Amino acid sequence: MTLLLASFAPPYWLSTLIKVLVISAVVPTTALILGMVFLFKIMSWMQSRLGPQEAGPRGTLQLLADGVKFLQKEDIAPNGADLWVFKVAPLVVLMSTLVLYVALPASLHLVVADLDVGVFFVLAVASLSVIGVLMAGWSSASKYSLMGALRAAGQLIAYELPMVLAVIGVVIQAGTMSLNGIVLAQNNSSIFGWGGIGFPYILTQFLGFFIFIAAVQAELTQPPFDMPVAESEIVSGYQVEYTGFRFLIFFLAEFATAFVFAGIAAVLFLGGWAVPWLPTSSDWYYVLGPMVLFAKVMIVSFIIFWVRFTYPRFREDQLQSLAWKVLIPLALVNIVVTAVLKVVF
Repeated sequence: MTLLLASFAPPYWLSTLIKVLVISAVVPTTALILGMVFLFKIMSWMQSRLGPQEAGPRGTLQLLADGVKFLQKEDIAPNGADLWVFKVAPLVVLMSTLVLYVALPASLHLVVADLDVGVFFVLAVASLSVIGVLMAGWSSASKYSLMGALRAAGQLIAYELPMVLAVIGVVIQAGTMSLNGIVLAQNNSSIFGWGGIGFPYILTQFLGFFIFIAAVQAELTQPPFDMPVAESEIVSGYQVEYTGFRFLIFFLAEFATAFVFAGIAAVLFLGGWAVPWLPTSSDWYYVLGPMVLFAKVMIVSFIIFWVRFTYPRFREDQLQSLAWKVLIPLALVNIVVTAVLKVVF
């Protein structure tokens, strides 16, 4: 996107404003897409229900109707709450999601910031959401909110480590931390001399892909990793005191984060926006790149939500044991094997 804007030579402030507006439009759009397709339609199909049918054609406007409903609700803060922190917390969570989209490439040039350390950037930014969660839990002056926030903090810290370790195998194999560089490395490689599908790293990093998806599921606090918002134990965790548009912000952040994590997984393991039979410098990628990436994002999102709709909630000890006793050792084994094979071959 930077190179695309450079061809029109707008001033820096206008270029920055355009990038901010684009990302601000993309976040609610992606949240609406995942919410409608998976939360309302796929889940209802898997559970043999109709799902929403009244708002718009086959219920396609239901999420917009829900959004309008939330905007009309009263903005309530509990007695004893730290009002400034209470009100800012959802925005901190949403901002961490917004910044993730900065480095996600939809083609070689359709990216807000093509960073040489893009992998490091997205992993670092992904950890910022825990600050907003802790702010929400502490400022709500509710024991349920505080317990949910502490659970979320412990869970996010535990699963960030296997997420980082899972990505290291991809970085070793690609030899770069640039997200576009990883896409090009997969697209320009071949399998035993055959380049029909390039060389998507899921073929060699399937263990890393499994660990990454499990860590994403925990980062999103979705079942079976939804201990921070367990209704049967702590009502709704750190979100319990939020109403109206502030609760809507948490919802938008959750689903927009699911979309961008699915996009990052598609870039790291599925070849991202590229197709092997078309040169990566082609102008067709201005249109084709976002379409290819979107298709792969929907495939990864289906896996994420399939797990959400299928498995019951872990106990807290099971949740922590899975991270520290299973995922982290497997990720370390994956790194060692990848490093050895990289040196040998």
